[in-house]
Amino acid sequence: MTIRRVVPDLTSEDLDKCREFYARLGFEEVMNLGWVINLASPSNPTAQIILMTADRAADVQPDFSVEVDDVDAAYAAMVDSGAEIVHDIRDEPWGVRRFFAVDPDGRIVNVVSHR
Repeated sequence: MTIRRVVPDLTSEDLDKCREFYARLGFEEVMNLGWVINLASPSNPTAQIILMTADRAADVQPDFSVEVDDVDAAYAAMVDSGAEIVHDIRDEPWGVRRFFAVDPDGRIVNVVSHR
């Protein structure tokens, strides 16, 4: 399994103000679903930040996202290890397949692959 990127998921009360703040550091918007905005560095596209009001497709809020090349293999590894899964694996309407697992310190990890 290959890790493609790791991205912090930041909860925001005002997505527009936060997007403008990070734009001053050079980040550009690469996705906007209204409740979640993905910002990326134009010179290093794997350097990203996710801003969201709340995850509208899950009951819990992730702390960060890990994009892998094979989310089904990652899911199997987490289940086999006994990790707590708080958002079961599924295809989301915006073109990703993902699940949420809880790390030993209680952080929620959004594990994702693009379809």
